[in-house]
Amino acid sequence: MSQKEGIVLRGTGGVWHVRAASGEVHEASLRGRLKKDREDSQKLAVGDHVVLEIDQRGAAWTIIDILPRHSQLARRAPGEGQGERIVAANVDQVVVVFAAAKPEPHRRMLDRFLVIAEANSLDARIVINKVELVERETAERDLADYVAASYPVHFTSVKQRIGLDDLHDQLAGKISVLTGPSGVGKSSLMNAMYPGLDLRVGEISESVNKGRHTTVGALMHPLPDSGFVVDTPGLREVGMWGLSSDHLDECFREFRVHIPKCKFGNCTHRVEPGCAVREAVSAGEISAERYDSYMRLREEIEQSERKWAPYSAAQRRRP
Repeated sequence: MSQKEGIVLRGTGGVWHVRAASGEVHEASLRGRLKKDREDSQKLAVGDHVVLEIDQRGAAWTIIDILPRHSQLARRAPGEGQGERIVAANVDQVVVVFAAAKPEPHRRMLDRFLVIAEANSLDARIVINKVELVERETAERDLADYVAASYPVHFTSVKQRIGLDDLHDQLAGKISVLTGPSGVGKSSLMNAMYPGLDLRVGEISESVNKGRHTTVGALMHPLPDSGFVVDTPGLREVGMWGLSSDHLDECFREFRVHIPKCKFGNCTHRVEPGCAVREAVSAGEISAERYDSYMRLREEIEQSERKWAPYSAAQRRRP
């Protein structure tokens, strides 16, 4: 029986669409043994590299193996449990798109997206679209904190064809998760860079997500030259559930150089004496807004930890 490798583009009702290296897309089912043997965190996901096998009649393809991943983007499983579901596998970067205006950029939301990327050990880049609506100097000043924190920032305009070539080059050959609030021009941006792609970002097919309580689906779109872009709704719900409040500070890049200098190893950077992070805020080395985002997100995570503490204790008591 013939075998070939491919990458999973999407899955619907037990049928997986797998793109082979030749560009052909095959519909395939998952071999029963793989369904039983793999834990939740290892179950098949969009972006997984798999081995396909066709039956003796040459009519039906089956996924017989899932190859090791180098990265993944996970979210809490639906419902009240603490399990995880993999949104996308083998992701190279998260591309966060906001508009310079209409709608106004929301820094708290941007910080949340960046923490999600850092918590999943993924590179992130920021795109500020519709830059023609504001003064360029204003846009650059508003994003200066993120440039200082070593995030790549792209200023783009579909109408004026600004920044498209550079962003295009940064997507080439990579698997990029595209996210950001609605109305910021993600679809227009992608279609301007890739004429004929006809991408409608965020409009996940109803066939992927049947019902209100199903897993958030993801679609992977092959880019015309090289690389893929993953469209996944609800990224705000993806990330921080698996992140300990004690490790949140490490997800703020500009904090990292200061954390080892804190007097206490378990410093929360709230009120402890000798806190190097707060000293850096006072000295202007860390922006007050980014520090405020850290404090708000830490409180949110701590609330979640208090909520799930009884569940976690019960899990630890199980034989």
